[in-house]
Amino acid sequence: MKVIAFNGSPKKEGNTYHAIKMVADELNNEGIEVEIIHVGNKLIQGCLACNGCTRNKNDRCVIETDEVNDWIQKMKEADGIILGSPVHYSAIGGTMKSFLDRAFYVAGKGILRHKVGAAVVAVRRSGGIPTFNQLNNFINYSEMLIPTSNYWNVIHGTTPGEVSEDEEGKQIMRVLGKNMAWLMKLVENGKGTVVEPEKEKKRKIFFTVNRSLINFALQLIDIIHYPLLQFVYLKLP
Repeated sequence: MKVIAFNGSPKKEGNTYHAIKMVADELNNEGIEVEIIHVGNKLIQGCLACNGCTRNKNDRCVIETDEVNDWIQKMKEADGIILGSPVHYSAIGGTMKSFLDRAFYVAGKGILRHKVGAAVVAVRRSGGIPTFNQLNNFINYSEMLIPTSNYWNVIHGTTPGEVSEDEEGKQIMRVLGKNMAWLMKLVENGKGTVVEPEKEKKRKIFFTVNRSLINFALQLIDIIHYPLLQFVYLKLP
């Protein structure tokens, strides 16, 4: 089995890398291969919201000027995925966010379903939980299976490698790695034995309002509003 891990930090071997590596070491101990891809130092264009990937149905983004499509194919072939990000203004790093928006819009409609996915965050002080939640939004939307740890998957440090001094954070990453390996084995060993639930077609609700009703309401407001203003004006001393 194989896991693809995405390092969303601009630093190749900063604290986000070290957090991922701690999880990867536990996966390696269980015989699971891990490939770490450095995303945060690349020039990644944001999603154009063109829906070209939906129309084409070829598991590719229409933007072909960066490595996103190559990474999508790696995600497609992997058994597990790790999303790692630093914290920028209590949020995912910008380059990582651009990658995730595009990759998960292509792959999140079925390609990643029932793969195992985990998020890890490295932070100096605050903003780790909001960033962790944002990463999990992508995993949740894709019907992926999420392993847990004994706390939220956030580790603290400033200079590269400083997270190695966060003893609690290191334990969180170790436990996550062990639980991720166990869950991946459960999924693998359950294939052909446990019936996978049938995928439901996505239903979307669009709340629309009749424009004629809006225009009527605005006219009614004008009719009532003007006499009311006159009345108030006449009552002023």
